[in-house]
Amino acid sequence: MRAFWTVVHRYLGLLTAGFLFVSGVTGAVISWDHELDDVLNPHLMEARTTGRAQPSLDLAREVEARYPDIRVSYVPLHPQPGESLALGVSPRFDPATGDLTRPGFNQVFVDPVSGAELGKRAWGAVWPISRETFVSFLYRLHYTLHIPELWGIDRWGLWLMGGIALVWMVDSVVGFYLTLPVRRRQAGQFETRKGWWRRWQPAWQVRWRGGPSKLNFDLHRAFGLWTWILLFILAFTAFSLNLYNEVFYPVMRKVSQVTPTPFDTRPMADKQHYVAPRVPFAEVVERAGAEARRRGWREPVGSIYYAQEFGIYMVSLYEPGNDHGAGGVGPALLYYDGADGRLLGQRQPWKGTAADIFVQAQFPLHSGRILGLPGRILISLMGIVVAMLSVTGVILWWRKRASRRVAALQRRPMMRRV
Repeated sequence: MRAFWTVVHRYLGLLTAGFLFVSGVTGAVISWDHELDDVLNPHLMEARTTGRAQPSLDLAREVEARYPDIRVSYVPLHPQPGESLALGVSPRFDPATGDLTRPGFNQVFVDPVSGAELGKRAWGAVWPISRETFVSFLYRLHYTLHIPELWGIDRWGLWLMGGIALVWMVDSVVGFYLTLPVRRRQAGQFETRKGWWRRWQPAWQVRWRGGPSKLNFDLHRAFGLWTWILLFILAFTAFSLNLYNEVFYPVMRKVSQVTPTPFDTRPMADKQHYVAPRVPFAEVVERAGAEARRRGWREPVGSIYYAQEFGIYMVSLYEPGNDHGAGGVGPALLYYDGADGRLLGQRQPWKGTAADIFVQAQFPLHSGRILGLPGRILISLMGIVVAMLSVTGVILWWRKRASRRVAALQRRPMMRRV
């Protein structure tokens, strides 16, 4: 059996190595996506005009008037002093062409005091890569590889990387099993736990002066053991996030009680039937503020997002600068219907059924934000570890493959003599 699982580990590792190397390297960088974006793009992120900020919704309407082919879909309501107002925008449906408009950008940055446009960009663009799009390029590369839409489906990258994460989970368990020494039988009895542990201890150690081959093997085995729990968490959360709608959420509903959001219960419309909001942003913000006060929530309305694919407003409630919420799980949310403005649902961070909390924890665990700054540092280091394990695993396979070839060549003359 051990020989069988060795072969399984070898080929599952080879299957995932390239994908995990890319995912590890990009993950180490995007742990600091906001900070790096600020450093690379101060001309977009910083607002230098002093004075009182204009209402964000007024500035959003000005942007829509300036660009008739877009709809502002995301509005932060309380930009911090010295920071720009980053508006998210979505294309409109053009009946003349039967397709969505192609504005070439999905973010517009505005000075909240003067109202001047600071710039715009296509977040997540594949090409051209510039300092404006570099961080978002890495972010989407991390979980989709930028695989394009094919046959009208734009989720191929998500499905592929979700499948790789599933294989990675299995391979992690197999790899851990292969580090365990075989239990010896002495005088008809199995060895003691102490003796078994003594033989397992070398698997946790690195022979730094043992030569390149031993060092490569030890790095692969020891780092895999020391970080195994974190590796498994990363693999599981990558699977759950990428295959949320297809696998994770349906399975969770089968095994436990999960409170669905309106996005889980309402089907997504095709682009010919996107829902234009009939209730304006300002009215939804007012309703959300009143509802939050009625519920005793202290946080003000921090931002509002409209998903035209579903016809749903999502209102986030948080203090300025705290949009990630406690433990990175995000802020409290209220959902409203874009057609009639009725309340559709709510979500509070770290509240609900055990399954609700487990679902909420997936992104904070994957990003490390559940532990704050130390967690982000840890996940950044884990990205390097994942990349290193991918490289050392391929080197191990290549060297053993070369050894097997040499051994096969040496056996041929002997077989001929026989």
